[in-house]
Amino acid sequence: EVQLVESGGGLVQPGGSLRLSCAASGFTFSIYTMKWVRQAPGKGLEWVSSIKSVGAVTSYSDSVKGRFTISRDNAKNMLYLQLNSLTTEDTAMYYCTKGAGYGTNEVRGQGTQVTVSS
Repeated sequence: EVQLVESGGGLVQPGGSLRLSCAASGFTFSIYTMKWVRQAPGKGLEWVSSIKSVGAVTSYSDSVKGRFTISRDNAKNMLYLQLNSLTTEDTAMYYCTKGAGYGTNEVRGQGTQVTVSS
């Protein structure tokens, strides 16, 4: 069974930083593209960032480019998201997501809440 367990969220002041982590299990982590998506209160899901399995190629939404950094440790089955220069617009539930492929569907974790407020 695929399991994705996020951690690291919390309350932070504008301009602050957080590091989100995602512990993955139940699948061959190293061969899948992994993503972070978020959902702000009252809004739909928003893609934040992706990291490919090959070459760890990364991509970011325009809203977080230059502020967030996605990374992965295939030896530990871990996905990370470093959040810097946070603004109130970054307040959301952040979800670790396993990409679809190899006959499997996309799977999302339970999420970790990030709240940016003074």
